[in-house]
Amino acid sequence: MISLFKERRQKLTLFKSSRQKNIQHRISVPEGLYTRCPGCKQDFISEQVAANYYVCPGCGYHMRLTAQGRIKLIADKGSMRELNAGLITRENLDFPGYSEKLASLEAQTGLKEAVVTGVCSIDGISTVIGVMDSRFLMGSMGSVVGEKITRAVEYATKRRLPIVIFTASGGARMQEGIISLMQMAKTSNALARHSQAGLLYISVMTHPTTGGVTASFASLGDIILAEPGALIGFAGPRVIEQTIRQKLPEGFQRAEFLLEHGFLDMIVERQNLKSTLGSLLRLHSPSAILNRKKGGG
Repeated sequence: MISLFKERRQKLTLFKSSRQKNIQHRISVPEGLYTRCPGCKQDFISEQVAANYYVCPGCGYHMRLTAQGRIKLIADKGSMRELNAGLITRENLDFPGYSEKLASLEAQTGLKEAVVTGVCSIDGISTVIGVMDSRFLMGSMGSVVGEKITRAVEYATKRRLPIVIFTASGGARMQEGIISLMQMAKTSNALARHSQAGLLYISVMTHPTTGGVTASFASLGDIILAEPGALIGFAGPRVIEQTIRQKLPEGFQRAEFLLEHGFLDMIVERQNLKSTLGSLLRLHSPSAILNRKKGGG
């Protein structure tokens, strides 16, 4: 009787073990098949998310894009020609582990720095473009980021082209100390000369745009756009609350709050961004301005 009981118990254990393995086998899915939305935490088929411009089909959360993903979305097919692609950061301050971190990020992302600049056409209009990539040290602005932005602006000024810059940054790069802070003045000065030449600069703030980037070239656009829900500010909300010892308003430092208070010109859904940029560029093109002058408008 005891042996019979032991035999049945062993069979039951084997059955449970086999059933558990089958269940685990059934629920396992290939890596990358699903994408989890950082906003609503729901899982969606990755192909569906990509087809929706990496905007959550459930809650509308605008997920972060890589620099190349953004260029593919905005630039006319095959029109992008990269500028200053060979610029790389050199370690000057002996910040511990900095060189190793840069090498690791280059291997992971395929980028040499946190911004890609170039000349392309947007809806047929020749435009200089700069796109920051938050995967590379959170898009922080060091010497090379500032230099690439400055050179792109100078290229646009010399050739009398508009420039569009997509920002996504945690601010100035602490590993480069005062050198990173100098980039604020350098980029701003280049944009001032571009403006004095009567040329158009459109700034597009994406999530997140903070720190020294917000305090310099991101906020100097003739037209400033943003994606829905983007975090835009200088210091973080927690730091501000601790400094002023007051509770911040609901939605503070989000694109919608800034639009309401006059810091932005427009919030544009990602699927409409290229057409909106195309319309703005065409409206401010030399031929359009000349036609308006001829018509007395």
